[in-house]
Amino acid sequence: MSITVNATEREDQGKGASRRLRKEEKVPSIVYGGKNAPLMIALNIHEITHLLEDENTFTSVLDLMVGKSKESVVLKDIQRHPAKNTVTHIDFLRVDAKQTLVTTTPLHFIGMEENEALRLGNMLNQFVVSIEISCLPQDLPHGIDVDVTNLELGDHLSLTDLVLPEGVVITSLQHEDIEAHDQTICSVSEPKLIAEEEEEIIEEGEEGEEGEEGEEGEGSAEESEDSKDGDDNE
Repeated sequence: MSITVNATEREDQGKGASRRLRKEEKVPSIVYGGKNAPLMIALNIHEITHLLEDENTFTSVLDLMVGKSKESVVLKDIQRHPAKNTVTHIDFLRVDAKQTLVTTTPLHFIGMEENEALRLGNMLNQFVVSIEISCLPQDLPHGIDVDVTNLELGDHLSLTDLVLPEGVVITSLQHEDIEAHDQTICSVSEPKLIAEEEEEIIEEGEEGEEGEEGEEGEGSAEESEDSKDGDDNE
């Protein structure tokens, strides 16, 4: 099912025009790429906010409707208000069905509930949550599954372990030295128990107290002199 984004063309540019649009509950945006010139558009803040709640909006080729004109686009960049987190600007990139596009897609970790090592209390460390891929628009996936069902304690998965959909490649692995760019995605390790950390802190504290007691008599005179020196310096 295709996702449609409705927009209107805008002529005014600049910060003043953008402020006016936001007061009218619209989001200033732009469409670029392909053979056509960049197009300035405006979106309804409520409609686009609702669409962005769906992860598929970020990983799909969208139907952008500007009046009666329809273009195939993908989300390229989203700017948000630093405090309110509301959408303030969006960039759309035109796509050509016959040309590959480069975009980012999320990793979906599956099999965690079935993993025996995790059920015993060990931890799954997720080092990478999205990757840059290249593919034709028709092959664009909504995400890449990372199956951790059979991982044991100490095991890890790298980029080269991923099972990719047909027609999809990972851009970082297109270099000649694949091994140097084969990043670790996740690993299974033992959790560091809070109780163990507390015991270490207590033991360190006891050792410190014993050392202080042994040196207290010898250092009392020196400490007295040091305090005097400090008073004089002040």
